[in-house]
Amino acid sequence: MPTKKKLKIVSISSELSPFSKSGGLSDVAKSLPEALKKAGADPICITPLYGQIIDKKKFGLKMIMENIRVNINSEDAVHVNYWQGELDGNVPVYFVESGKYFSKRKSLYGSTHENARFMVFCVASLKLLSLLKFKADIIHCHDWQTGLIPYYLKTDFQYSKTLKKAKTIYTIHNLVFQMGKNWWEVEPEKKDDGRGRLPHLEDEGIEYINFAKRAILSADAISTVSETYREEIMTKDFGQDLHRILSNRSDRLFGIVNGIDYEAWNPINDPGLNKRYNAGNFEGKQENKKYLQQKFSLTVNEKIPMVCSTSRMTFQKGFDLIVKILDKLMSMMNVQIVLAGSCNVKEYLSAFKKMKKKYPKKFIAMTTHEENQKYETLCYAASDFFILPSNYEPCGINQMIAMRYGCVPIVRKVGGLNDTVVNYSPATGKGTGFVFSHFDEFHLFGAIIRALENFNGDKRKWKELIKRIMTEANDWSIPAEKYIK
Repeated sequence: MPTKKKLKIVSISSELSPFSKSGGLSDVAKSLPEALKKAGADPICITPLYGQIIDKKKFGLKMIMENIRVNINSEDAVHVNYWQGELDGNVPVYFVESGKYFSKRKSLYGSTHENARFMVFCVASLKLLSLLKFKADIIHCHDWQTGLIPYYLKTDFQYSKTLKKAKTIYTIHNLVFQMGKNWWEVEPEKKDDGRGRLPHLEDEGIEYINFAKRAILSADAISTVSETYREEIMTKDFGQDLHRILSNRSDRLFGIVNGIDYEAWNPINDPGLNKRYNAGNFEGKQENKKYLQQKFSLTVNEKIPMVCSTSRMTFQKGFDLIVKILDKLMSMMNVQIVLAGSCNVKEYLSAFKKMKKKYPKKFIAMTTHEENQKYETLCYAASDFFILPSNYEPCGINQMIAMRYGCVPIVRKVGGLNDTVVNYSPATGKGTGFVFSHFDEFHLFGAIIRALENFNGDKRKWKELIKRIMTEANDWSIPAEKYIK
């Protein structure tokens, strides 16, 4: 449904697919503005131009302003260039280029002066809007890297003619990340109160500024990427030391579940699959399973249940639990396990090496980002189950993508997983996956056993479950309308 007023929306993010990506944030930053455009809004995007990552020629970027002086404060100034490109659906994208702050590294993050980098980005983004004379109704700030923008609009930029009517929404994608270093490692006496004046660029104190805290205190609205996560972050267990200020602002705190791009994630036209299929005829899943089994020297048998994971291999994603049950699961059950995702945890890598040696026909672990990118959708298409037993999960999109490919999720009842997966009941035939509550290996193991029993049970009911999850409505049109509202 088109909006009555064509809202002028600026989406500002530290990464933006397909130009730059480290995780799900970049997908949201791409897909939401495209969906807002379809819903009748007038969106633009702003993101850094990472000089060693973004290929200007490949993406047809054009410089629109050169050597622009940006005053960070009364003493500091930097010079930047502004470039322009485009997302699908004619959404303009503007890039902030700075040789010093965004062109020295081959990775998006990880410098020792992250706060300084993104302070420059925040001010340069607001300066750009003034230069473009883009009179935004809404400035949408994604995660901590953009957290100073709501603060600046209440302070340094409060008299801007272009921005005086702009309202800010700050979206929390993951509250663990609040600044350029781990917030819990900051000494109590150095913690930011969220309201004092900002230090100068060369001042050591700048690296102790809590961007997320300032955004929560200053934004006109705050959102999280799922409804359950909204409730969780107002508690001590999930609030990452910001639960009190979030509770104080609960009247303007909203939860909106992310969507997925149905064009990008579609088994009917996915070039990464051996056999394409859809919800009307998903027999192609068996061909993809046999193809993956052959490719990675597993036992070739379409009747063997296959369980996959495609997320980052971290404690947050529940990999402590997965590692604890691998040996027992494969020794007891006729099952194949396929893990694909970046991993740098030595204990996990050591366990995977042992499992591969002990169960060469039942186990695969692809632990590089490149492997995950290459085989992610093949894993969904080949597998019967997707596993994500997260310790906490703001939203999670992998489980929604898995369902799109007919891969039944086994997840913990937390955050966005709780909002997107309904526990399956064979008695009623309702539900979309297998859900457990407690964060321990016993409850995870029980959920997997329950899933395998249903897989080996009533085949008619199983096919109905596959068809139902493949036709779940998880595209971006619904959250886009909620954001507009």
